[in-house]
Amino acid sequence: MTNRFEKVVSLSEALTHFHDGMTLLAGGFGGVGNPPTLIQGILDRGVRDLTLISNDTAFPHIGIGKLVTEKRVKKVIASHIGSNPNAGAQMTAGDLEVEFCPQGILAERVRAGGVGLGGILSDVGIGTIAEKGKQKVVLDGKEYLLETPLTAEVAIVHAKKADRFGNLVFDTSARNFNPLVAMAGDITIVEADEIVEVGMIDPEEIVTPGVFVNFIVQSEGVNWQWAWEK
Repeated sequence: MTNRFEKVVSLSEALTHFHDGMTLLAGGFGGVGNPPTLIQGILDRGVRDLTLISNDTAFPHIGIGKLVTEKRVKKVIASHIGSNPNAGAQMTAGDLEVEFCPQGILAERVRAGGVGLGGILSDVGIGTIAEKGKQKVVLDGKEYLLETPLTAEVAIVHAKKADRFGNLVFDTSARNFNPLVAMAGDITIVEADEIVEVGMIDPEEIVTPGVFVNFIVQSEGVNWQWAWEK
């Protein structure tokens, strides 16, 4: 009988859940909190035509920016792409579809997807090009845009520590979008720097409970140089 509290798998097993044309949610901000081992695995597996949902497209050779640089992504839903000139060049050339979303709204759309809401109402963008194609809702005499929830086939998350059930602790600012992303994947795969036994994490430290996590892989560490290290 399978132990439902045991979610640690090999990288090769985790990578069987990635395929061409899939939707992918990634935690992180400017590469901080992007899971390096999983990203490299996606590249090595040759997966392409991804629809990527993330706060940004990181930097050209950092984090999920690698997927964009290698032209593995066909569409991005993000708050900005300015730190990755390859994303801008591909968008200009018509090779990359980009859907921009204000950062706070993006976070709320992912959260809505994770908790099963039908959407959120926001007055951000009323009267601008941001309202194009969006349904309007009037509530108490005020007009809002209906922002639809975001989910993905697979969500990838980078945690500082995980127990074998998937309870997660994040490393300071790497917490950013990761807790929201962890909730919004049909399958959530966590890359953890440290994996411990169930009960070894103080409950007060846990940010993401293991109920949201399907699989855990051991991180092989960051395999890029940060922009500020040059």
